[in-house]
Amino acid sequence: MEKNKIKKGFILSVLFLGPLIFYIFLSLGIYNHANLPILTEKVENIKGDVSFKDHFSVVSFLGSDFDKNKGRLFNLNEVIYKRYRKSLYFQSVLICPKGSEPEVESLKKKLRTYTDIQNWKFVFMDANEIKAVFNSFDSPYTIHPNLSSEYTFIIDRELRLRGRKDDEDTDNGRLYGYNMNSVNDLKNKMKKDIEIIYYQLKKSLEKEKRRKRKI
Repeated sequence: MEKNKIKKGFILSVLFLGPLIFYIFLSLGIYNHANLPILTEKVENIKGDVSFKDHFSVVSFLGSDFDKNKGRLFNLNEVIYKRYRKSLYFQSVLICPKGSEPEVESLKKKLRTYTDIQNWKFVFMDANEIKAVFNSFDSPYTIHPNLSSEYTFIIDRELRLRGRKDDEDTDNGRLYGYNMNSVNDLKNKMKKDIEIIYYQLKKSLEKEKRRKRKI
């Protein structure tokens, strides 16, 4: 009888404490990943109707080789854009060289066949302007001669480039951009990192609401 009581007590303890311990570990995990590192403090803003300021921007450099970029944009659309296009402050900025307007219009028509392009923001700049914006990210990547890059970047509302300092696939752990050719990169890295940004935003908005209630 005594053994049965001990056994029952042990089982009840496991049933009660198990979820509690799991919650504690989960909370610690969220806390440890609740801040997406700032890798570049101040990037150059873009001019005109579209701005990085006050948005969470996913920034891509299309260049002039649109055939090569179709696959990249499809990956970005399916993994990132479709999920976040209606999220607060979100926009996907596509930087294109001046003179490529007809090709971009053709690209837009194709995009419209499988997605809502309302938050695709196409920005046209000359070569020097594009290079200046790209270089301001202070990343280890180089822009291609056709002004394109396979990497897409996260710029926050304060014009800061976000990324990772503990990435397992880079020599120094720093991940400045996400390779659009890799669905795995977009799904297992960029998507998770954007989730962290929105987790931070949610906590910030909740804190602000509590502050206003006390006033």
